[in-house]
Amino acid sequence: MEFSQYNVDALMYITPRPELVFTEGRGMWMTDHKGKRYLDYLQGWAVNCLGHSPKCIEDAIVAQAGKLLNPSPAFYNENMIKLADQLTQHSCFDRVFFANSGAEANEGAIKLARKWGQKNKNGAFEIITFDHGFHGRTLATMSASGKPGWDTIFAPQVTGFPKADLNDIASVEKLINEKTVAVMLEPVQGEGGVIPASREFMQALRALTTKHNVLLIVDEVQTGMGRTGELFAYQLSGIEPDIMTLGKGIGGGVPLAALLAKEAVSCFVPGDQGGTYNGNPLITAVGIAVLNALTAPNFLEEVKAKSVYLSQALIKLSNQFGMEGERGEGLLRALKLGRDIGPRLVEVARDLEPIGLLINSPRPNLLRFMPALNVSYEEIDTMISMLSKVIQQVIDEAAAA
Repeated sequence: MEFSQYNVDALMYITPRPELVFTEGRGMWMTDHKGKRYLDYLQGWAVNCLGHSPKCIEDAIVAQAGKLLNPSPAFYNENMIKLADQLTQHSCFDRVFFANSGAEANEGAIKLARKWGQKNKNGAFEIITFDHGFHGRTLATMSASGKPGWDTIFAPQVTGFPKADLNDIASVEKLINEKTVAVMLEPVQGEGGVIPASREFMQALRALTTKHNVLLIVDEVQTGMGRTGELFAYQLSGIEPDIMTLGKGIGGGVPLAALLAKEAVSCFVPGDQGGTYNGNPLITAVGIAVLNALTAPNFLEEVKAKSVYLSQALIKLSNQFGMEGERGEGLLRALKLGRDIGPRLVEVARDLEPIGLLINSPRPNLLRFMPALNVSYEEIDTMISMLSKVIQQVIDEAAAA
């Protein structure tokens, strides 16, 4: 089927898309409407933690689809209970609320913190967030985000989100006042350019928030579920936050997210929080399959080993082309290009023949890599080889111009 036969105009325009339609995927690979294959280092923006269409997710969906889909969140179902129990066993948290997207989970975290502030801090409601942070696309989570330009798109913003600087504890401390109820951050700023919060900063932030009786919220929508080599990124720093949000990887490709909190913070009362599809047995069955895979013996050790391998390969590539190195945690990494060629690299990589390469440039001078956590060493080598050719082509184009 030719691209012109697809009525793409029926879709609301929200972003420019290339003229291809993906029809199949397996592991690290996708196939488009013409049969061309692509090595996928986006994986739905770190969503497909086990790659495209993994057998364990397929089996979970097929088995549960014949049992029970959606009994209503007004009732318990077996899978929501089992997944919540497993998440609390593997984390420092006591309670779980299931949602459908990371933005919804973050919105819930904001509501929970404000509710806690009403009950425990004389109505304190401000949540300190960070420049270049990204927490979602609802009005509140856009306001919480520090993405440049977002303060005017749907003005006026939701108030109560003063911005600090990542890895600068003094910038946080000077914003704390009687209105402050929480500090919220991504352990690694993904959209901001794959910028990790240092271990020292996370530990200082936990100490500071404890000192001022302020909640610490970690947005692990992108870093959670094994992405950094630990099941949750906060574990890298040896701290215990009060609230955590999960999304993307927890569903492995289906819409699942979660809000987790310590018992002392879990202060919602009936009517405060809900959602039509939240915690339904079909989606939580997938969550169970994903969590079981990630916690299988040696799985996370392999993630750590592959992250070192990818990091070293990116450093070698950077040295080859006189770039500025790489950074990240686990299998969330960035190549610092040193020049604004990211968008062109994305385009040339995608158009490679006979197979394409899917990469992401969140900033013009940066490439971001979010492979499936079970990516093979051979697939890392293949990507590096393809990217090397792409970089050389783009450099040659620039020289010719």
